[in-house]
Amino acid sequence: MPANNAFSTLRHADFRKLWLADTLSILGWQIQRMAITWQVYELTGDALLLGLLGLIRFAPVIIFGLFGGVVADRGDRRMILVWTHIALLVSSVVLVLATASGHDTLLVIYAVTFASAAINALAGPARQALIPNLVPRSELAGAATMANLAMQAASVVGPAVGGILIASTSLAIVYGLNAIGFLAVIVAALAIKARPEIHTHTERGLTAIKAGFVFLWQTPILLTVMGLDFIATFFGAFSNLLPIFADEIFGGGANRLGLLLSAPAAGAVVGSLVFGLMRMPVRPGLGMVACVIGYGACIVGFGLSSNLWLALLFLAGTGAADSISMAMRHTIRNLVTPDAYRGRIASAHSMFAMGGPQLGEFRAGIMASTMGAPAAVAIGGVGTILAAIGAVRMVPQLASRLADLPEVEEPEHIG
Repeated sequence: MPANNAFSTLRHADFRKLWLADTLSILGWQIQRMAITWQVYELTGDALLLGLLGLIRFAPVIIFGLFGGVVADRGDRRMILVWTHIALLVSSVVLVLATASGHDTLLVIYAVTFASAAINALAGPARQALIPNLVPRSELAGAATMANLAMQAASVVGPAVGGILIASTSLAIVYGLNAIGFLAVIVAALAIKARPEIHTHTERGLTAIKAGFVFLWQTPILLTVMGLDFIATFFGAFSNLLPIFADEIFGGGANRLGLLLSAPAAGAVVGSLVFGLMRMPVRPGLGMVACVIGYGACIVGFGLSSNLWLALLFLAGTGAADSISMAMRHTIRNLVTPDAYRGRIASAHSMFAMGGPQLGEFRAGIMASTMGAPAAVAIGGVGTILAAIGAVRMVPQLASRLADLPEVEEPEHIG
């Protein structure tokens, strides 16, 4: 029987360990992400160079992400998390040393950003593929909601804390705190009990990647929800422009930037909590479309806002809509994907989920450099709405019923 609510998934000890560690890790990651964005803005004041951060974060997803999925389907997912987070810890130390010594050039920041994104591209599929191993099938929706809640809750606190730390201490200290979160994941991954995993494929390298894409192509509901996510977030991305809004539109500095960055996550926490207490919609694809339309409308509202509090309300709306849509996407993916393919499908999903906003940040930077940040954001919101409407008309699989999703083999043991 399904669990009463998403929070009941925490009774599974291994899932609880990973969830708590991920929450702390994401908290540090959000603080560091804000610090890097602010540091680039301080060094350059250039909207195009801020937008370039999005491209730098996305390129490693293409280069390394698919191989990360293959590794996750063939290896020990726990140890993949351990080694990748050791590497991420080292990257934080590099930022600490470079910033403290005055060698925090744009090249160094871009290089560390690229390296961290590459490591995350390898770690992400293992983390996502591990979660369905830790809870029964009937609780996958709750696990997806809790994973999303951890990310969003940390995103609320992270930018706010980051703004305070940047204003009151130093960027080096901010980068150092991020290392604590990575250490927590290392400890949690080592504490998770080993469990049998399904490794039925014999393909290697590019052949294994091809097999994953064949499965994706033959599962239309997966392909359509990923495609809609990519297109909507490509038009809707604008977070790298928030320093411009904080400084030029709303007349503030790092503290005001922290508010702007925290507002979507605050809305996402509310959205995740509400969704965690609800049943999954009978037609989750259509539910996703409704969320994307609401997401786009709030983006338009933010772009046209000159009042800080109204802008924060619209940003919170984007977070709520996106969090509910994300929980639906992850639930569908985990329900229809066999364990032997989960790493590769997770990596493909990451390409769509990260590719859209990262390329979109670059798009927003180019548009903002020519027409201004408010116009770039508002036009992007309109594009998001049109993408959702077009998806409904062009892809009938979005109307599939949840009950029609195929059953997959469930692992023998839940830790």
